[in-house]
Amino acid sequence: MPFQRDVVVIGASAGGVEALRTLVQALPADFPAAILAVMHLSPGASSALPQILSRAGALSAVPARHGGPLTKGVIHVAPPDRHLLIADGALMLSRGPTENGHRPAINATLRSAAVAAGPAAIGVVLSGALDDGSVGLCSVVERGGLAMVQDPEEALYPDMPANALARTPTEHVYPAGVLGKVLDKLVRVPVDAVAVDPPSPALLLEDRIARDGVRLDAVVPGEGTPASGYSCPDCQGTLLEISQPHGQYRCRIGHAWSAEALLSAHDAEFERALWTALRSLDEKAALARRMQRDTSHRGLAGLTGRYDTTVHECTTAAETLRRFLIARHPETGPTP
Repeated sequence: MPFQRDVVVIGASAGGVEALRTLVQALPADFPAAILAVMHLSPGASSALPQILSRAGALSAVPARHGGPLTKGVIHVAPPDRHLLIADGALMLSRGPTENGHRPAINATLRSAAVAAGPAAIGVVLSGALDDGSVGLCSVVERGGLAMVQDPEEALYPDMPANALARTPTEHVYPAGVLGKVLDKLVRVPVDAVAVDPPSPALLLEDRIARDGVRLDAVVPGEGTPASGYSCPDCQGTLLEISQPHGQYRCRIGHAWSAEALLSAHDAEFERALWTALRSLDEKAALARRMQRDTSHRGLAGLTGRYDTTVHECTTAAETLRRFLIARHPETGPTP
């Protein structure tokens, strides 16, 4: 029996507000599908995104409410520090483990739509850095749904669209304004029912972790998921490699990382360590300089020379480290 695609998940990150506004402007008041909008937000921040999207077009945008209905013609916006999921035809907000350092995470919502709506789902990935959304969009397509991606050449930050296309090629690649117009057509076209395989155990596990925060080894005991040799930036636990060759990792608590996001997180961790080392060197030099003055006033030449050597070693090392940090950010300078 024919059906219509009536669940749309739109994910965006850096540069995504303008893309979302442009897409929403193209949607009419009688848009016959429910929209779940996910943007990366700081946990303690308040979000003005519902107001921004409501003013952008004819549809009403509201903060998603736990247990609230999945309403057609409404944009349900993920709130800060909650994954936005679908459960039994209603909205679900979860404090499941972060994914790629984010909660809400785009992958979590796309996977949930893939499980709950199957071929009735459409996933849309807009501007953003790194690759959140790539794995989730693949899940939507595997379950018979459609993938749509903002043209990376138009996106302010092309990484997310480009990575989504690298993993899930689709013919629906357009500028944001065209995406909205095509999306409106796609949700109105009846689709012939097709046989779709049930969600895979791996997809169900990933979705359950986002909902319940269950530990990997509590759900799949004895499967021997290999340790990657890397540590989780969120909790410093061992990361398990759950997908090859695409490089997807989870720790036993459930924090999820793609290879690209993990590399970025470790790069940030490395830079924090360098700044800590630089502060330690500056403080050690300042303390040694003070002790040098004190021993010099007391005529203790041997100790004065020792502290003078410490000052020289610390200031030399600090200057080398400072130059290295500046070289990492040649355009803007380092950020401590």
